[in-house]
Amino acid sequence: MNIRPSRRKRSVLVDMTPLIDVVFLLLIFFMVSTTFDKQTQIKVDLPEASNRAEENKETRIIAVAIDAKGHFFLNDQELVTHDLATLKRALSQAAGDDTDIPVTVTSDKRAPFQAVMTVMDAAGQLGLTHLSFLARATSPEGE
Repeated sequence: MNIRPSRRKRSVLVDMTPLIDVVFLLLIFFMVSTTFDKQTQIKVDLPEASNRAEENKETRIIAVAIDAKGHFFLNDQELVTHDLATLKRALSQAAGDDTDIPVTVTSDKRAPFQAVMTVMDAAGQLGLTHLSFLARATSPEGE
């Protein structure tokens, strides 16, 4: 009498279909639950690099420049102090009541990032939402 069960070699097969279904459900869940559209107060218009200059329909703009030390220049005139309150006051005077006036920001590549953030913050607090950042196009040789 043989009491031991016979040992058969069984190959273990894992059905991948439920696993794939779960992965797709997780993917869909994360896609739906993640907010892709973050609401911000400042809309940034990125500059386009092309060989031809676009015609500027707006004749009145506010030009903000930031040098390597983080000093602010508004329409080619240096501000007395380089803090948020002074920048807001100068932007407010330059814009007047027109919040649709475009603001172009040009900064040195060695300028502190905090200075750029200060300009963005001041413009956002004043409702100046048409913000552009100017950059120099790189040459094909990488100079």
